[in-house]
Amino acid sequence: MKFTSVKPYKGSTYEAVLDDERRIYLHIDIITDFGIHSGMECDRAQLKKIIYASNFRRAYQFALHCLDYRDYSAKEMTRKLTDTYKNPDLCSAVVRKLVDNSIIDDARFAEKLARKFVESRKFGYRRAKREIIMKGIDEFTADDALAAYDSAFADNLMLLLESKHSRLLTDSSDKKSVEKVKCALVRYGYGFDEINQAIRLFFENADTPEE
Repeated sequence: MKFTSVKPYKGSTYEAVLDDERRIYLHIDIITDFGIHSGMECDRAQLKKIIYASNFRRAYQFALHCLDYRDYSAKEMTRKLTDTYKNPDLCSAVVRKLVDNSIIDDARFAEKLARKFVESRKFGYRRAKREIIMKGIDEFTADDALAAYDSAFADNLMLLLESKHSRLLTDSSDKKSVEKVKCALVRYGYGFDEINQAIRLFFENADTPEE
């Protein structure tokens, strides 16, 4: 087969017409890389390489565009690209290039998420880890990111009791109010043992007169 016409189309995109009247639209980088010009002979294998390179470039640029707005894990980006381009192998190759270029870095992303969920939202370990994994981060990377906050969870728990739930903790014998607070803290991702210990400490501090 032969390219019968290669001409500018829109912006940096060219329209290439084959002798079977097929029209393909290629970025100037692809035109240059493959030396595509009017009258150029092209067999089926070469055309397949050209189309793959064009689709790869398009998917890569789309990924970069998405990353301008927020971070993605490798798994999350692979899923997003596959939903758009319907070619799992190509999309996986695009993500591998993004990872190799350190544009996507799951460990770095997990650290950012850990900071957000622990420092800003005051989630407990369980909730923070679950939220990180939901972003496509594997369990071990999530654990590593949260390890830096081992000592912060107890402090955050006491802060939540003092800032959000103190109005319900005026009487340790008010079991209904205490249970309501416990349920809220479970939703935040704290375990029953640490919740019970924090509430006990909260009441002990409340009962201790100021000097």
